[in-house]
Formats: sequence, structure tokens, C-alpha cells
Amino acid sequence: MEEYTLLRQFADSWMLLVLFAFFVGIVIWVFRPGASKEYKDTANIPFRHQDKPAEVKEARK
Repeated sequence: MEEYTLLRQFADSWMLLVLFAFFVGIVIWVFRPGASKEYKDTANIPFRHQDKPAEVKEARK
């Protein structure tokens, strides 16, 4: 069997199932209970410093 044909058959069958399972896992991870606090905190990052820009800390040598 030719290498291209073998890889094509693998991609059409098992890889489709693997990527679908990965997608479902990510969706479950995002909508899990308790994740909303983390996402609300991350969503509010642009609004934390309304009066002045964030301070730039100097890098330590």
C-alpha cells in the first residue's frame, strides 16, 4: 500500500474521531462548573486600570 493512501485512510477514519473527541473535551473543560469565576476574572483584565496605565516593572538583572 502506498504511504499517501495509508495516511489518507487513517486521516479519514481514526483521526476524525480523535479530533472530534478532543473538541468535545475542550467544550466540556470550558463549560465545567467553577470555570466561570476564572473566565470572568480574565475577561475583566482590560478594565483593571481605568485611571492610569499599568505600571511597568523593571527587569531584574
